Parts: sequence; C-alpha cells; structure tokens
Amino acid sequence: MTLLRQLPRYLSRSVTVTAPRPLSTSALLHAQRIPSLADVTHSEESTTEFKTRVSAFRKQLRLNKKNAELKIPAPAAENKGGLVKSILYGSEQGQKEEREMEQSYGKVLARGKYVHAIEFHHVKPEKVAEYVRLIGDVYPDIAGKKENSCHLVGSWKTEIGDFETFVHIWEYQGYAGYHQTHSHLAQSSAYKKFQAALPPLLNSRRTDLMQEFSFWPTTPPRNLGGIFELRTYTLRPGNLLEWETHWRRGLQARKNVMEGVGAWFCQVGSLNTVHHLWQFADLRERQVGREQSWNERGWSDTVHKTVPLIKKMESRILVPLPWSPVS
Repeated sequence: MTLLRQLPRYLSRSVTVTAPRPLSTSALLHAQRIPSLADVTHSEESTTEFKTRVSAFRKQLRLNKKNAELKIPAPAAENKGGLVKSILYGSEQGQKEEREMEQSYGKVLARGKYVHAIEFHHVKPEKVAEYVRLIGDVYPDIAGKKENSCHLVGSWKTEIGDFETFVHIWEYQGYAGYHQTHSHLAQSSAYKKFQAALPPLLNSRRTDLMQEFSFWPTTPPRNLGGIFELRTYTLRPGNLLEWETHWRRGLQARKNVMEGVGAWFCQVGSLNTVHHLWQFADLRERQVGREQSWNERGWSDTVHKTVPLIKKMESRILVPLPWSPVS
C-alpha cells in the first residue's frame, strides 16, 4: 500500500513524472496570488483537456498498483478473510475482535496508517490578501521540512459557500506523527511568530482530526486543473457504520463518472461528520457527472439507503491556492 502513495506529481498540463512521495511543496509554488472561479475556463476544449489529464493520472495509479503487487508477496491463503471467518465461526478470538470493532470506528472503517487534519479558516474580508501571503509563506515551508511528520494535501479558497473561508488538509504519519510535528513546531521561533500573526486575520477557525475510509486512499499530489467540491455530511449519532456500508457499495458508480480526491470521517472535533472531496473541470461538468451517476448501477439504491441516516448536508465549491499540492 505504501507504493500506492508514491505516485508522480503533475506539475504541468502534460503528464510528467517527478520525485515520488513523501509529499512536498516546492518553493516555486510560493506564489501568493489569490485565485478565483474566474480562473477556470469553461469550454469543450478545456473539458476535454481535463478528462485527458484525469485519464493519464488514473493510468499511472493503475501502473503503480500493478508494480506494488509484483513486489509485495500476497498473504498466505490461510490468512485470507481471517477476521470474517473467525467471527462467523464464533471463536474466542473472533468474538474479541468483534467487540473491538464495536468499540472503535477506526478499526472497522479506516486504513489507520495516516491521520488527516482539516482546517477551516474564516478570514476577515479586509485581511484576505494578507492572510494568503502569510499562509503561502508558512504552510509550504512546514510541509517541505523532513523533520515534520506531515504532508500538505492541499489548500483551497471557498468560492461558493461561506465566503472568505479557506480549507487546508494535512496528512500526518498517524497520531504519533501529529504529536511529533506539533512538538517540533512549538520549538520554532518562526512558527511562534506565525501563531501570533494569524489570529488577528481571522473571524474564527476550527481543526478536526480525521481518518481515511479504508476503501478510498487520499490522492497523491496532482495538477489536473478545474474546481473542487467539498461535501460535508453530519450523520445521526450511531449511524456511521451503516452509512459507510451502503456508501461503499454505491461509490464505484460515482467514481465511474467523477474524479475523487479523498474521503474522511472525523474522530476528534465534529463527531459523526464525513467529508469527501471531488475534482471537476468546471461547474457544468460537475452537473453532468452528478446526473450521469443516476444511470450507474447501484447509485439510486445507495442514495435511498443513506439519506435517512444524514442529519445535515453541506457543499462548498473550492479553488486551489497556488502552492496546493493537489490542484
């Protein structure tokens, strides 16, 4: 699985292969221009180019997966499905694991290797330019230092939704990596200056810690262009396992017609909250993709079974900031 995450970064509109993970943010991307939806061109040509880049990116993903499978021995046959078999046969070990699954969403739903933090910064309107300059100087620097056990997945500005809201997603090497990173930053004089400079620019902010769903690894860095949609679902308490079961089955229908970035559920902060992020050529292609989903087998059934489990739904249209590794 590690090799699956060591994928090339797309630094131009053509598919190029550069250094693999760990993720980093190049100093060349420290530009501090404020992006907007107007930067996204809507035309048949631009849509075709976007789909070509997506196709090339997916091809590279499959190639990396194939190479990983060739290098990593398959598990012994007697171990396949061991957890399921032990539960079915009611063994002591199976019963113990079943109890553990009931106690921990993380064990059942998450890949477990990474912890992700999602930050929402609500910036004062008159401070947006100053905020973008500050974050553009500091966040790429944090991500680029090897001593920090973290990577920056991406940074985005909200274009439709809450205005002057910026979203950042970080990836840590587990909870230990989260602690190590912030312990190291606490010793940095530059970071202390950043902590002092940031609050006066904000109306409010929040950070939640999340884990990836086991069936959807977060994408590596890429530059496909277009726009992003962050969908946030607040589930009714106690329904996360049931919701995930139905959603997992129907998700392939969506992935057939839309390009996913990642999906996470919160473990610290906004509990019973799920975030999933998608990438589109433009708003029109978002509409087309969502409409086409209904023609995919299994999607209507997924919606029918998951909607009653949801308490609140929210959608934001985002554009990437200049230094964002996923853009």
